[in-house]
Amino acid sequence: MKLKVIKSEGIAHNSYYLSSGDEAIVVDPRRDCEIYTQLAKEECAKIRYILETHRNEDFVIGSLELQNMTEAEIGHSNGLPFKYGEHNLLDGDTLKVGSLRIKVLYTPGHTNESVCYVVYKGAEPILIFSGDTLFSGSVGRSDLYGKPAQQPQAEKLYSSLQEKVLPLGDGVLVYPAHGAGSVCGHGISGQEPTTIGYEKKNNPYLQLGREEFINKQLGDELFVPRYFKKMEEYNLNGPPLLSDLAYPKSMSLAEFEEEAQNPIVLTVDTRLPYAFAGSHIPNSLSIWLGGTSVYPGWLLETKQYLVFMHERPTDIDTVAPRLRRLGFDNMCGYLCGGMNQWQEAGKPFNSYGTTPVFELKDKLAKGEVRLLDVREPNEWREDGVVEGAELIHFPDLPEKADPLPRDKPWVVTCSVGNRTSIACSILERADFKNLSNALGGMTAWYNLGYPTKSV
Repeated sequence: MKLKVIKSEGIAHNSYYLSSGDEAIVVDPRRDCEIYTQLAKEECAKIRYILETHRNEDFVIGSLELQNMTEAEIGHSNGLPFKYGEHNLLDGDTLKVGSLRIKVLYTPGHTNESVCYVVYKGAEPILIFSGDTLFSGSVGRSDLYGKPAQQPQAEKLYSSLQEKVLPLGDGVLVYPAHGAGSVCGHGISGQEPTTIGYEKKNNPYLQLGREEFINKQLGDELFVPRYFKKMEEYNLNGPPLLSDLAYPKSMSLAEFEEEAQNPIVLTVDTRLPYAFAGSHIPNSLSIWLGGTSVYPGWLLETKQYLVFMHERPTDIDTVAPRLRRLGFDNMCGYLCGGMNQWQEAGKPFNSYGTTPVFELKDKLAKGEVRLLDVREPNEWREDGVVEGAELIHFPDLPEKADPLPRDKPWVVTCSVGNRTSIACSILERADFKNLSNALGGMTAWYNLGYPTKSV
């Protein structure tokens, strides 16, 4: 038996390739599937099954893509009317792969169709693909059907964990669909892999009785990115195949300018925040390269047409698969010569300032600037905020920034300055003129020992 974990950064998605002899399965594949076929090729194995733990809401499932490449059979829960796949699996159904037996465990709670897959070697369970039911240090969120439905969903999740998953035995290895940083659960840890026994001792959710568990779930406030709805639609009906989509092309200056001036096209600038602050195309959106794995889905409609300003032309090969995992299929191209070519041609660009944290503290004390903190609400609660700061989570800025006075100088902060660059570009698009990025952010503020207050 061989098991390979395939991680998708940013969205903290884990998919799995498991082989036994000359047969293999893939669990919860991502959309760019070549990695699974390469693993099978290296082992002279045939991918027999593609298994989904639920209708994933945070990425485009790659099942149809992988089936098109391998002719493997797709299996998922019978709890939803999926428009694709050969196996609508019930609780207790079994599949055979090599010398392994895989048993379906119906575990509703995160979603009503959620299942786990328990792998047996002989009579004993050895591992479980737990989907979004059980994470390392956490459990799946239960609020995706809305707050009124959260309590019954939390009750189902508690029963699934206590009656289905935990009785498998302390030594069973746990392989969840997400790791630390995912928005699919609160406080997921980086312990990988984990076991049922370890989680029983250390997972705070598993230390609770039924009522305490439900109350903790109801108290968790988790962000629901706007792209989730599109992912649910894609993953129910089947997304377009990548072979049917054009790859974003290298553009000349004239081609890029024509596209960038089109009102239905948005320019996304993936350079680092200090480079964006120094010069950027008017009305462009800053999402630094590391943030392109998740934040486009928080900020944009997936149907949005996009062109890119990169630091290097090869950055498109990082960005394109990341955005396709989020369902962005209308990526037109990028300016091959980058910002240097734009500036050297005498094209218009904007800029704004950067502010060291020690200078920010002095300016706040003198009342010379206003401070906007765009971190996530849990960061405000857990780490504290600067006295007098306005608090708006950066994805909410398009809807919530309007009451802020535009005639005041604003310094914007997050943890280090990356999300601040996104926020400043959003504010600039909304006609805020006097902006500055507090590079180093609240991390520098804390390290310098400056005061904060609780919220």
